[in-house]
Amino acid sequence: MRLATAANEAYTASLAVSELLGCKQCGGSRGQDEELGIRIPRPLGHGPSRFIPEKEILQVGSEDAQMHTLFADSFAALGRLDNITLVMVFHPQYLESFLKTQHYLLQMDGPLPLHYRHYIGIMAAARHQCSYLVNLHVNDFLHVGGDPKWLNGLENAPQKLQNLGELNKVLAHRPWLITKEHIEGLLKAEEHSWSLAELVHAVVLLTHYHSLASFTFGCGISPEIHCDGGHTFRPPSVGNYCICDITNGNHSVDEMQVNSAGNVLVSDSFFEVEALMEKMKQLQECRDEEEASQEEMASRFEIEKRESMFVFSSDDEEVTPARDVSRHFEDTSYGYKDFSRHGMHVPTFRVQDYCWEDHGYSLVNRLYPDVGQLIDEKFHIAYNLTYNTMAMHKDVDTSMLRRAIWNYIHCMFGIRYDDYDYGEINQLLDRSFKVYIKTVVCTPEKVTKRMYDSFWRQFKHSEKVHVNLLLIEARMQAELLYALRAITRYMT
Repeated sequence: MRLATAANEAYTASLAVSELLGCKQCGGSRGQDEELGIRIPRPLGHGPSRFIPEKEILQVGSEDAQMHTLFADSFAALGRLDNITLVMVFHPQYLESFLKTQHYLLQMDGPLPLHYRHYIGIMAAARHQCSYLVNLHVNDFLHVGGDPKWLNGLENAPQKLQNLGELNKVLAHRPWLITKEHIEGLLKAEEHSWSLAELVHAVVLLTHYHSLASFTFGCGISPEIHCDGGHTFRPPSVGNYCICDITNGNHSVDEMQVNSAGNVLVSDSFFEVEALMEKMKQLQECRDEEEASQEEMASRFEIEKRESMFVFSSDDEEVTPARDVSRHFEDTSYGYKDFSRHGMHVPTFRVQDYCWEDHGYSLVNRLYPDVGQLIDEKFHIAYNLTYNTMAMHKDVDTSMLRRAIWNYIHCMFGIRYDDYDYGEINQLLDRSFKVYIKTVVCTPEKVTKRMYDSFWRQFKHSEKVHVNLLLIEARMQAELLYALRAITRYMT
């Protein structure tokens, strides 16, 4: 692959540079104290994530052959190796599928021009005030020839893109309110109308970046050193770093030791894991002994749906969007509201009436060839991904837990599976975990490190990243189901 070869050459060249400008830590010939004569930025963050200690994240230069290939492909496709990739690489199989899908959406043949694709990514990320993704796609938008005037505010973009603002808003915050009238308004807007193929491309991009904003906040992704908010020129000086540290976004060795020493292990977290394992065992035994009636299953869904309305964080407060992000969308006061509040009744979305496998997949693949297949593969990898481990335990069947997480998210969106016992959710997901899930999926801009630290305290960071993969794919599928059902209703 030519692009991969180019990336490998660039990667090799970067290693050569690090050897040339090496320090005592990495065995280079040049002394740390020698003045380079240029201002070198110091990273503000603690590696790729604010939540995960940098020493636990794979460092560039220490990866195996498979991960190196993924890094090279990411660099070739995006022209960068971003922090999302460095965190997702905990799960190489998923990362490969994710990169393939994103590359196809942004760069391969499709209904929308390249600059439209990046601008839609900006619009989607801005709805969740995700300046990290907004900044990445501002640069990409300009790189592919986008008009800089559009970046002054959505009102400066073409009317066709402005018209997409309403769908972006509802899809991001209350997708259950999407109707065929939303679709009709975009397809019949006279000279500013969208074609069906263009609209499906736009919908997939919107859902992709809404969910990616959830991952960015859910994993505490830090800006890269070259981005806004990713660096400073203030002391301590660069003397405490080697070039490898700067490349990886690391702090000095002394600071790393302080941080690692500051980690506090919670003594009772061991018992949380044991209790969860025991509940899984008991639920499996109950399944084998008896099966609830359809009426009881429906009742349990309604109970869980109502209870999800009252799951919120103690520090849940409004986050005012910054001007540089809010200018990319309209109606800044519009945000997430539970679907059953204020006396409003939204009918349950029954999966047997409209599901991804039988309906959404074929519609996407028909109007935007190959994308349905790529998204379907990504859904399946995230849902079925397992290493048969739970914290310190091995040879564990985690399918029950993964399904509870996935179905809880869909339940919050009013989506019901007739064959699932929603009573299992309260058994397997404790309150702190539910708070984290709901915040990541519904209001990701409000996620805090405290929320991340408070659930599954004995689990590995790789397992928490895996949870985030489940969250973003379940969210993306839920949004797609509502949007694609509306498109189907318009077409019929």
